[in-house]
Amino acid sequence: MQQAYRNEPFTDFGREHNRLAFQQALDLVKSQFGKSYGILIGGETIHTAKTISSINPAKKDEVLGFVSQADIGLAEKAMATAAEAFESWKTVPASERARYIYKTAAILRRRKHEFSAWMVYEAGKSWQEADIDTAEGIDFLEFYGREMERLAERQPLERIQGEDNELAYIPLGVGVIIPPWNFPLAIMAGMTTSAIVTGNTVVLKPASPTPVIAAKFIEILAEAGVPDGVVQYLPGAGGEVGDYLVDHPLTRFVSFTGSRDVGLRINERAAKTQPGQKWIKRVVAEMGGKDTIVVDADCDLDLAAESIVLSAFGFSGQKCSACSRAVIVEEAYETVAEKVRARAASLTMGDPTDYSNYMGPVIDEKAYRKITEYIAIGNEEGKLLQGGGAGSQAGYFIEPTVFGDVTPTARIAQEEIFGPVVALIRARDFDEALDIANNTEYGLTGAVISRNRERLAKARETFHVGNLYFNRKCTGALVGVHPFGGFNMSGTDSKAGGRDYLLLFLQAKLVSEKY
Repeated sequence: MQQAYRNEPFTDFGREHNRLAFQQALDLVKSQFGKSYGILIGGETIHTAKTISSINPAKKDEVLGFVSQADIGLAEKAMATAAEAFESWKTVPASERARYIYKTAAILRRRKHEFSAWMVYEAGKSWQEADIDTAEGIDFLEFYGREMERLAERQPLERIQGEDNELAYIPLGVGVIIPPWNFPLAIMAGMTTSAIVTGNTVVLKPASPTPVIAAKFIEILAEAGVPDGVVQYLPGAGGEVGDYLVDHPLTRFVSFTGSRDVGLRINERAAKTQPGQKWIKRVVAEMGGKDTIVVDADCDLDLAAESIVLSAFGFSGQKCSACSRAVIVEEAYETVAEKVRARAASLTMGDPTDYSNYMGPVIDEKAYRKITEYIAIGNEEGKLLQGGGAGSQAGYFIEPTVFGDVTPTARIAQEEIFGPVVALIRARDFDEALDIANNTEYGLTGAVISRNRERLAKARETFHVGNLYFNRKCTGALVGVHPFGGFNMSGTDSKAGGRDYLLLFLQAKLVSEKY
């Protein structure tokens, strides 16, 4: 009998044996640097002359691996292979598909520190952030397997005399998976396995900064016995290979997590019907946020400061759920601003292979330039309270940065920075604070720190975000506990890790028999 779902526990690095085990995993992964990773189509590994180097963002001169890049010809081959594999995969019973996913979860659990170590090197994650990412990946596998088994059961319908009626959920077809680099295991694994456990086949185009982690995950899918052709691993340029996959007439759905601009572009391209296309393509998109923590005057001020700092600077602010704005009621502003400044100043930053460092680098040169440009803008739009500088030039390090007295319409209060920068905004009262919280084009996450039940009730109704948290940080959604997805330009509110998520990759078929 299947055990009830429960979230994967996080590793307690306060225990010496866990720290030793993680250090051994770091050493193991480092011994594998420099390998070449090929494209995988239908079980065939293909190496191409064109490759990209996977770089350690904490040590720009350290190459982790070399990854082959696909062209249009290989993209076409991947689509054709996925379409052929779909004809057999869609007939595999849901319980059997779920068993493949459970086995993958078991392998990932046994190799938990190894995958986390890859994220320390390739994504620049701290030990704790990497461990959380791997745990979330395991959660997605376990949760989606159980959800597919639930959806495969006979669905309840109203009954009438003389007819037998049955509603069944069937897969869509071939999907394109375009995951982000910031959760290179959890989100990538969740997007991929949600599509295949529902009976679809996919082409996975990994994020360019983190292709090795995706390649390692593909390896354990094969180890778990997932048949050839169910998942194609197709690294390549978004403007070439990505566009081709989105446009392809055989593409039935696109599952995307990334920036607003890219998400809108995918949605626009997918909406155009191609010659030979027989369906309207579905787009499942999570496109980022400009997330706000509202601080009431009647609250635990230390909790407010802690929530802001943890939400803003965990993984160097490179989370779509990160707090990039804190709107603080006037009476509490000066106290909270100073507490945030002091906490940010105490954070350690450096090579994430060192457990003592809370913050590592940002992901790459492009991100580094963008964030430093926003810091320059922030110096004109607000008062620099903390940070604003760079760390070691060996990697892409940016100090945790706090700007005070920022106006609600300032660029750093409106535009997604995706880095360790937070803007503090004054509000006359709680009502104005909620108005400011709702004044962006996004609507992903938010939090309210308050002891006042009436104000919390008002925020519950009027704070327009997909994930709203009271008296805690606005990051750290747990699979099955906090279904995740937002409103407005934050995406299609697709609620990853929730009970309705798999329906996005299924279609309902009703069969009625008169007797």
